[in-house]
Parts: sequence; C-alpha cells; structure tokens
Amino acid sequence: MSKMAEIATIIDELRDTASSINRIADELTDLFSYSSKTPEIAPAPEKTMSLEEVRAILAEKSRDGFTAQIRDLLQKYGASKLSEIDPGNYMALVADAEVLGNA
Repeated sequence: MSKMAEIATIIDELRDTASSINRIADELTDLFSYSSKTPEIAPAPEKTMSLEEVRAILAEKSRDGFTAQIRDLLQKYGASKLSEIDPGNYMALVADAEVLGNA
C-alpha cells in the first residue's frame, strides 16, 4: 500500500471515529438535559395524628399533673372534650401540650 493510500485510510478512520464521538456526545447531551430538568416534587403530605395518638399524649400530660392546662387547651380549640376537636387541629394541640412543664 502506498503512503497516500495509507494516509487516506487513516483519514477515513478518523472521520468515522469523529462521527461516532459526535453521535455519542449528542446522545449524552439528550440524556443529561432530560435528567437535569428539575422534576416537579409533590409537597410532602402533612403529618397527621389519630385521635388515639393525641389521647395518649394528653393522658400522659394529665398524669404528669397538667389536667387543668389540658382542659384549657381543649377550650382553646373550642371543645370541652377531645372527641369534639377538629382532627386538623390535632398537631397544633399536641404542640401546645408538649410545651407544658417545659417552662
């Protein structure tokens, strides 16, 4: 094979390699541009508590001597007993109860 034919073969191989590299670069660009888009993240569901969980916490506070304060908290949330409290207020009620005795 002559030197010129050898050089022509090398040039063709370089062009094929460059074409492959460009195709791979395009595929990687597509892959990473798709994954780099920030997916919409649904807000974490609000933590909720059951009536039984709230009752257990308030009972413990009552045993610790905070019965009158627990009664006041129930009234703060518009109820005379726990079962009358809106479940949407359970977390706030528990937060208020947890600070009892921490002052």
